[in-house]
Amino acid sequence: MNASAASPGCETKQGQGTTLAVDLDGTLIASDMLHETFWASISQNWRAMFAAPVALIKGRAALKSKLQDLGQVSVDALPYNQAVIEYIKTWRESGNPAVLVTASDQRIADQIAAHVGVFDAVYGSDGNINLKGINKAKFLEQKYGANGFAYVGDSNADLAVWDKANKAITVNASGALRDKVNHLDCEVEHLTTGGVSRRAYLRAMRPHQWVKNVLVFLPMIAAHSFTTHTMVNSLFAFMSFCLIASSVYVVNDLLDLKADREHPRKRNRPFASGAIPVSHGIWMAGGLLFAGGMLAALTNLAFAGIIVIYFGLTTAYSVALKRKLIVDVCTLAGLYTIRIIAGGAATEIGLSVWLLAFSIFLFFSLAAVKRQAELVDSAKRGTLKTSGRDYQVDDLPVMTQMAVASGYLSVLVLALYLNSPGVVALYAWPVALWGICPILLYWISRVIMITHRGHMHDDPIVFAARDRVSRICFLLVAVLVIGGAAL
Repeated sequence: MNASAASPGCETKQGQGTTLAVDLDGTLIASDMLHETFWASISQNWRAMFAAPVALIKGRAALKSKLQDLGQVSVDALPYNQAVIEYIKTWRESGNPAVLVTASDQRIADQIAAHVGVFDAVYGSDGNINLKGINKAKFLEQKYGANGFAYVGDSNADLAVWDKANKAITVNASGALRDKVNHLDCEVEHLTTGGVSRRAYLRAMRPHQWVKNVLVFLPMIAAHSFTTHTMVNSLFAFMSFCLIASSVYVVNDLLDLKADREHPRKRNRPFASGAIPVSHGIWMAGGLLFAGGMLAALTNLAFAGIIVIYFGLTTAYSVALKRKLIVDVCTLAGLYTIRIIAGGAATEIGLSVWLLAFSIFLFFSLAAVKRQAELVDSAKRGTLKTSGRDYQVDDLPVMTQMAVASGYLSVLVLALYLNSPGVVALYAWPVALWGICPILLYWISRVIMITHRGHMHDDPIVFAARDRVSRICFLLVAVLVIGGAAL
């Protein structure tokens, strides 16, 4: 097994007292390096998702080594357990050595140990032997003798190691695991440094983003079709989109771990901060996807087909398209418009060319605003590029012009639509609708100006839902629409 010294004097210290062996995943860090490197590798090259299963054929140690080759993790931004680090420091201050012993690949273990700076030696998997469970117990017993070490761990896999230790220290262990450890023939100490709250899982689903999905109700509203069938199917479509979108948000957060941890606000997201273990992400995403897919299937076949396209496009965006210049903005605009198309499919209401043209221009503008906000933020932080995006701060004027031009074009399309025969057929007093144009012009101009000044939320739709002036604008639009239809 490979070893590297994080500080000098390892061999002389070992004779002074009991060695403290410390686990990495779930103990020293509130994460799992296998999952960290897996998502990092896919984020950097989507083809890694095919290379990983091939490597797994040779065993978990080989898989970890391969993922370490494919994906680089920034160890300085990992969610470290400070209480455990302080425990190690106290242990070493008493004259006893501490070593990091982990099933993670030796190379990443070396980097983490060098960053933390509290270990006398580092032992990790070498591509052939997975240093976990029984393998770890045998290794430590061979190196330090039976009952010749204390061990800090967090999972059932560590029971085999604790069985050979003279002291067992658990970290955030479940009640069932604590009971098992308490029955071992050794000294026991339990550390509790904080747990995972249900609120963190809800935050990871980003319920504030669900406001975007009200677009599925637009075909029903635009057609003035408020039957039981259209209302129930629109509600099912809304719920399906919320679940599917949350599934994609989870995957996106897992792929963006590195970028999020470098961002002043996004580093507090549940997965980036360690509030939720990265290992829970795949199950969470899968469960949300399954539930959303079932609701889509209950709606109708056409809607289910559009949901499949939406999921495929959002996945492609998360894996690759968001890093492509302009392609990312076009994709975001398309994802907004797909919600409207899906609403039409769910209710079996045909969509007008005017509605589709208006939505494409408006949402292209808002997607450009989203990138504009990121560039303004990057400029404030003194970085030349946005993390994970193919934009430079110098692109800011062009991006702002794109947002303005596309937003104003959407107002022009709306004005042309108000002269069409369809408006006369649907509205008793279509003149009232002309009041929407100046309101929309004002709102678009204000959003772009707020973004220019650096006060925009990461997402303009979420900003609009929380902004008092925006809510007043939307209320006025609603009054004009209802007045035009009723008078």
